[in-house]
Amino acid sequence: MNPFEERSLQLNRRAFLSKTALGLGSAALGSLLGLRCFRANDKGIITESGQGIEGVLKALHHPAKAKRIIYLFQSGGPSQLELFDYKPLLQKRRGEDLPESVRQGQRLTGMTSGQDSFPLVGSQFGFQQHGQSGTWISDLLPYTSKIADELCIVKSMYTEAINHDPAITFFQTGSQQPGRPSIGSWLSYGLGSDNENLPAFTVLLSRGTGRPNGQPLYSRLWGNGFLHSLHQGVQFRAAKDPVLYLNDPAGLGRSSRRKMLDKLEALNSMHHEETQDPEIQSRIAQYEMAYRMQTSVPDVMSVEDEPDYIYQMYGPDAMTPGTYAANCLLARRLAEKGVRFIQLYHMGWDQHENLPTAIAKQAKDVDQASAALVMDLKQRGMLDDTLIIWGGEFGRTNYSQGTLTDTNYGRDHHPRCFTMWMAGGGIKPGIVYGETDDFGYNITENPVHVHDFQATMLHLLGIDHEQLTYKYQGRRFRLTDVEGHVVKDLLA
Repeated sequence: MNPFEERSLQLNRRAFLSKTALGLGSAALGSLLGLRCFRANDKGIITESGQGIEGVLKALHHPAKAKRIIYLFQSGGPSQLELFDYKPLLQKRRGEDLPESVRQGQRLTGMTSGQDSFPLVGSQFGFQQHGQSGTWISDLLPYTSKIADELCIVKSMYTEAINHDPAITFFQTGSQQPGRPSIGSWLSYGLGSDNENLPAFTVLLSRGTGRPNGQPLYSRLWGNGFLHSLHQGVQFRAAKDPVLYLNDPAGLGRSSRRKMLDKLEALNSMHHEETQDPEIQSRIAQYEMAYRMQTSVPDVMSVEDEPDYIYQMYGPDAMTPGTYAANCLLARRLAEKGVRFIQLYHMGWDQHENLPTAIAKQAKDVDQASAALVMDLKQRGMLDDTLIIWGGEFGRTNYSQGTLTDTNYGRDHHPRCFTMWMAGGGIKPGIVYGETDDFGYNITENPVHVHDFQATMLHLLGIDHEQLTYKYQGRRFRLTDVEGHVVKDLLA
């Protein structure tokens, strides 16, 4: 054959195969491969298993205390000073300028660096001690307060990122720059899944009432980075079609779809023989997973069979698809089905102004459902092996952004100290770890960096963060980059 004609045929075939990826099992379904597919190799293609899907780790590095993670990410930066870090001194010195001896030359965002003054402001909401632990928690969180003895509250988190996008990217991927795999993708790559009919990594989004038009979220936050596309997170939507491109086209039956997928697999396999491109294998896996998800996803999303007391636990919003409460309930159902990493994003915490009103609404969005999720898992015997994480990308300043009045103020971004909490999954319950100064501006005890948090999280899953790596562009990458230490004081 004429070499030009041969090249033309190859290009046509590639074009065809690329277009087919827009249908059933498109990149939005990138997760696990089907049992019909390929074996493991040094590039991280997942292997077949009798039950579920295995990852590239042939064995855990040490015994795991957690089997799965539910990460309740509070996008926007919740104010630790209104929720968990009680600082009565700020009320006593309300309106006074932030002392330079406290600030110590720390950089500020462009939103407040030009202010003439930095008036200190404490929370307008009360704090009480709760549980046998005597943990101080804001009156904004009455339901969370009731489970104080289940929580491990870390008040000494810190990060280098001072703006939203790099800060969220840092938490989710270990780098402030985009392009790295997210946490869920690393876990899909390393551990695989216990359920052959659902992805290892799922994502649920909700929009809060505190600031409905707040910071956007980008799909790369649950992306696979340089890992195979089958490891990217699958977003479940609050819509008629929870997963895009999952349903069969009108007039196409199940058996016809099966025949079509078999033919596509054959064509893709031929293409792989020519190019040895592992993404072609990922495409086959996506088709197969989508086919099986056609029955498994509707079952998970159908919450009508939940008893009334469950809805009462999670609150009235649990009956409204797409709300934080509804997503918490779905998270529990996904956990029951063996999904490895369940990521919830709740937007609306970026309160630069009108904070007292906005944070009251935002806290109400999440308080009851977050506490319900912990107790629901506990009553089902699942809390011991499920790690729940609650927190945002950074904290808020102890001074007011903009004009401070008797009833109103805002807070700017503050990366040098903020609060997160964890529960279950091998975490020590009923403790407060770390401390900040009386101004709530600097860490005074037990700092925990983002990479330390990530290393500890992987440790609970039985993974040594230094050993789960992927070679790309001449170097080995990991979630914690070249840093991170397990915070052993947090372990039960």
